Amino acid sequence: MGEIAQGLERALRTRPVPPGIETRLRFLLAAHQGSTRQVAAVLEVSQRTVQRWVTKKPGARRSPGPAQIQVMEEAVLARWQARIRARRQARAEAEGFVFHSRARFGFAATAGSSEDPRVRRITQYLSGEVARELFAARDTGAGEQQQLVILARALGHAYFRDGGRRAHGVHIAFTDIEFADFSIR
Repeated sequence: MGEIAQGLERALRTRPVPPGIETRLRFLLAAHQGSTRQVAAVLEVSQRTVQRWVTKKPGARRSPGPAQIQVMEEAVLARWQARIRARRQARAEAEGFVFHSRARFGFAATAGSSEDPRVRRITQYLSGEVARELFAARDTGAGEQQQLVILARALGHAYFRDGGRRAHGVHIAFTDIEFADFSIR
């Protein structure tokens, strides 16, 4: 997952994801009303394996392997705060969001000019239309590069072109992202 996708996910959550294996397993059990059979189906393991992971007996307890931990993490991320994430996404698509980034940003201009791409820290409000494009791209499985193109176009319009009032017809360069954060009101 790239910087942009991670930033979008952080913006949609209001609480951190459970950190440990045991707490994630408890979350999955709670989400499935304590059914080890349903959790086993989600994690693609046997019901008995899940029962070994959650047992209180000291000698019978087992830990999940790396492959199961990865599947468990993906299952928790998919279910963590699902309604809150949907509400925050709808709010961002309706009202817009504030984008915070440190990246190489500027016009594709000659070297040494004031518009030459350089590392800048940018905090810029972007409209709900941009949020809809970003979420649609994410949902269709678009890569980081396509999301960069969407953000470069939106940032160029809002930041350099001042909402379309100047610098028409220039190409925006947006690369080398150090971090990307989104603030949804």
